[in-house]
Amino acid sequence: MGTNHQQRQLHLGAFIFGVGHHIAAWRYPLTDTGGLLKLDFYKQFAQTAERGKFDLVFIEDIPVLPEPLNRAVQYTLPVRAEPLTLLSALASVTKKIGLVGTVSTTYSEPFHVARKFASLDHLSSGRAGWNAVTTSMENTAKNFGRDHHLDHSLRYERAKEFVDVVTALWDSWEEGALVIDKATGQFADPDKVHAINHVGDHFSVRGPLNVHRSVQGRPVVVQAGSSTTGQAFAAQTAEVVFTAWQTLEEAQSFYASLKGQLPAYGRSPDELKILPGVLPFIGATEEEAKAKEAEFQNLVLPAVGLGMVQNMLRVDLSGYPLDGPLPELPDSTDINGGKSRYQLLLDMARREHLTIRQLIHRVTGARGHRTITGTPVQIADQLEEWFVKEACDGFNIMPPYLPGGLDEFVDLVIPELQRRGLFRSEYSGHTLRDHLGLAEPANRFAQRSAAVAESAAADESQAGVATEAALASASE
Repeated sequence: MGTNHQQRQLHLGAFIFGVGHHIAAWRYPLTDTGGLLKLDFYKQFAQTAERGKFDLVFIEDIPVLPEPLNRAVQYTLPVRAEPLTLLSALASVTKKIGLVGTVSTTYSEPFHVARKFASLDHLSSGRAGWNAVTTSMENTAKNFGRDHHLDHSLRYERAKEFVDVVTALWDSWEEGALVIDKATGQFADPDKVHAINHVGDHFSVRGPLNVHRSVQGRPVVVQAGSSTTGQAFAAQTAEVVFTAWQTLEEAQSFYASLKGQLPAYGRSPDELKILPGVLPFIGATEEEAKAKEAEFQNLVLPAVGLGMVQNMLRVDLSGYPLDGPLPELPDSTDINGGKSRYQLLLDMARREHLTIRQLIHRVTGARGHRTITGTPVQIADQLEEWFVKEACDGFNIMPPYLPGGLDEFVDLVIPELQRRGLFRSEYSGHTLRDHLGLAEPANRFAQRSAAVAESAAADESQAGVATEAALASASE
């Protein structure tokens, strides 16, 4: 490949997950397990991604340990930093890269989320993004005072209202609301600060927010669902979508479907960026890259790999032979977990006639996301193919181990993408919206104020015309 694409360039996220995305990353000799929950470790990650001119750093959040607890604690690395705390620290040691964190709409409150991300957006000079998820893991409910997880459709109903409330709170201070006139003693213009007075099926929030409008207007809204319901939610609310696909054809279909839904909500295709996750194994030769991938797979304990597949499918496979096929499983419409990832695994197993053992090998690295293996040129070829064939707007890069997995991508693959004209050599802007090519959303209250003013002006003009006509009639 190698065609120059000056008019369209990749967007890249650097997805940090523990000490690496592969489930056995912590056992790999070159992984820095000593850096776990230490700022210098995450600082190195963020600064390396910024050196590579990535659009953003992304942090996932899973507010529950996998089941069974004894296996999760004994054999895997379940420790995760809380996203907002970590991103606030990273804001102080980076200058340009975007900072995106996950917070659940199922187990949070809108005012808290709006306030925290608005604060991060100010502290980072306009680099914040919120990954709004509904949380798919059933046992999360027991960490938040509930006996059962909300039904899938109800989680999305709540999520839609949740995002509406959060964005209204972000809009509750108009641009220019701050006056800060020491001579007169006026701090802000009360006509530009608005209570949102939201009363809905799930939330009642008066507002306004106690954080004024930020540099980029409001943080970028990210979403990660790929089910039918998730797509509808994304088409209405998301500005970036993280997704998982195994084949070019699947990704192209999703890309066309989601982009095609945007006009129904008054949005253009450029207002939403789609970034599938990709886990790269990079080597000086293809053989070296494949050997590295095999080394990681050899570190996966069979019980751990089987447990991971069982958690993703929510089914007990312990009674089935590892070298046999998956048993018949329910349709995705009949489960209450992550429907899109469930369906992706079923489709992959059936399409490729995978045994349970082979399926374990396919998911223990990238958890259903695509794994690509090869030289820097081969990796770039695969990324370019999906990009130019409209399967995505870029990728969320998932290093298999840290810090080396990200170092390899930045030092070896990024220069190849830059040589092809597929990726920036320097940042052209300062905010996350600048990097992603997203416009600042219009402030709903400013629009209403403008509409009221325009209507009043029209009424005044009509009244003036009527008065002139009356005077003219009287003079006759």
